[in-house]
Amino acid sequence: MSEIGKRVRMERIIDRNSGNTVIIPMDHGISVGPVKGLVNLSEMVDRVAEGGANAVLQQKGMVKHGHRGYGSDIGLIVHMSASTALGPDPNNKVQVCQVEEALKVGADAVSVHINIGSETEADQLKKLGSVAERCDFWGMPLIAMMYPRGDKIADPNGVDVVSLAARAGAELGADIIKTNYTGDPETFREVVAGCPVPVVIAGGPKTETDEEFLEMIRGAIDAGGRGVAIGRNVFQHENPTKMTRAISAIVHLDRTVEEAMEILR
Repeated sequence: MSEIGKRVRMERIIDRNSGNTVIIPMDHGISVGPVKGLVNLSEMVDRVAEGGANAVLQQKGMVKHGHRGYGSDIGLIVHMSASTALGPDPNNKVQVCQVEEALKVGADAVSVHINIGSETEADQLKKLGSVAERCDFWGMPLIAMMYPRGDKIADPNGVDVVSLAARAGAELGADIIKTNYTGDPETFREVVAGCPVPVVIAGGPKTETDEEFLEMIRGAIDAGGRGVAIGRNVFQHENPTKMTRAISAIVHLDRTVEEAMEILR
C-alpha cells in the first residue's frame, strides 16, 4: 500500500502530461532570515501557483502561514534539513523534521539537503538513508538536494562531482534528485544518464538576465533533466507569476527560450 501512496503523491508534484516538475523552494528564511520575496509567504505561494508551479517547498513551521489558504492549489514539499548563516558551519545540515510530522501537515513529499564533500558528509548521508527508509514505509516521495560542497571540491558545477552527488542520492533511496547544473547540455546529459531517478536543477545565485536564466533551464531539459527546483530567480523576480509561467512553458510545453521570453514581455 505504501507504494501506491507514493505514486499518488508523486502525481501531485509532477505534471502527468510532461512527466516534469516546477518546484519553487521557499525555505530560505531559516538560513538568512526574511529575505525579499518571502516576507509575505502566503502571497508568494499564491503568485507562483497562479503561474503554474507544481509545488512549493517550505519548512514545517511555515506551512500554516503560507500554504493553501486561497487561490490555486499547489503541491506541498516539507523540507527536513536546516542550518543558519550564523552557525559555525552552514554546510552542516541537520535534520529538523520527521516524515511523520510532514504527513500530519499534509505534505505531498519531503526533501533533505546533503552537502557531498563537507566535513559532516558521513552524518548527512546516514540521515538520508534513515529518512529514505521512513519515506518508503509511509509512501512519501523523497527529494534529495545533493550539492558538491567542501574544501576538496574545486568546481561545484563540475560534471564528475555533480554526477557523483546525484548518483549518491539515488543509491540511498531518493525519488528525485535536485543538484547543480553543469553549465551545458552535453555535460549535464552525463549526470542524467548516471542517475536512475529524475534529476531537477537548482537555480543557484540570481542570474544577471532573464534570458540567461531561461537558457539554463532549456539546456537542462534538452539534456534529459526533468524540471527545476528554483527559488530566488523566481520569488525575487519583478513578476514571479510571469517568471513561473515562462519556466513552465519550457519545462512542460517544450517551448523555446524566445517563446518563454515573450511571456515575460
